Amino acid sequence: MTKKTGEGALPAQEISKLVTAGNIMGTKLKNIRQSSLDLSLSSEIYEVEGVFQLKPSEKVRDIFSHIKHKKHSIKNPLMVGKVYLARLKETFKLPKNIYAYCNPKSTTGRLDVHVRLLADNISRYDSIPNKGWSGELWVSIVPKTFNIKVSEDLSLNQLRFFTADTRLSDGDLAEATEKYSLLWRLSGVKYSYKEFCIVDNDNSIILTLDLSSKIVGYRAKKTKKVIDLNLIKHYDLKEFFEPIKIPTGKFMRLEKDKFYILSTAEAVRIPPTLAGEMTPVDERSGEFRSHYAGFLDPGWGWGANGEGKGRPYTLEVRPFEDLIVRNRQPFAKIKFEKLTEVSDSSYDAMDSNYKVQAGPRLAKQFK
Repeated sequence: MTKKTGEGALPAQEISKLVTAGNIMGTKLKNIRQSSLDLSLSSEIYEVEGVFQLKPSEKVRDIFSHIKHKKHSIKNPLMVGKVYLARLKETFKLPKNIYAYCNPKSTTGRLDVHVRLLADNISRYDSIPNKGWSGELWVSIVPKTFNIKVSEDLSLNQLRFFTADTRLSDGDLAEATEKYSLLWRLSGVKYSYKEFCIVDNDNSIILTLDLSSKIVGYRAKKTKKVIDLNLIKHYDLKEFFEPIKIPTGKFMRLEKDKFYILSTAEAVRIPPTLAGEMTPVDERSGEFRSHYAGFLDPGWGWGANGEGKGRPYTLEVRPFEDLIVRNRQPFAKIKFEKLTEVSDSSYDAMDSNYKVQAGPRLAKQFK
């Protein structure tokens, strides 16, 4: 396998160089993943009157003089329906050839916590499109279903760094699918590119919904209980979620503004030379949000030595209207990006609560 692949997303060893060179300050080397950096909460948190967007050449702290805000103690829970603004510990002084984009972490999405990155002087969420950017980073936090408790250094979102846009074209995608076996059936049989029966012609692979499992998913319950994000395998899922079972071949009804954990009918496999990102579905698939977390690191479903047969992707679903859904209905999409070089680490070689998932998987806080 060729080590160098040119431009694209930075692997772990290149992110590490940015840290040691002082381009990324306030982080820890342990926060570096295979092709991303986990961002850390500081103790500076405010309850604000709503979500806002910056204007160009405007810093986050400039907004405080325009909106109602009050200091929030990190010792107290973040409550459903309220909007919080937290400063991150990381500050950047990026090289002139580096830019970045952000996504929530898997656990954040599985708890229905809406998290958006705000960067000084950037008028877009979850984005640092300006090469050579420097400044403070903040995160907007809106718990949608559960009251949550966070702590200093906890990570709710992660950044991926780029030198260029190297997302695969349709031709590249066809070649990579055959070369790396990017997509598998849950039975362990791989797909060929010619078998993709649904395409949007936007260089993506469309994933479908699995309603064939014994438990097809989970529906969130209303509760005033608090989930402490530092407690792993601690909570009884029945206090927060209702398992969903449906007869084989039957439809499933998703209620507007309810929160569901579902899963794809396909298993995704990502080689060490690529990184993946789940991208939003559009109105051609329906009015719903199918996932919060977006990044899939190199080595996902690959196995220790390429023997893996992929891994299904958990879907965090919030419908904007009542929906009737069926098995193998188009429900999500994934795009792939080249790395600048092969990552020194692989997702399947690390410890992760989600490495063994098969079917819908709740956040790591649940037993």
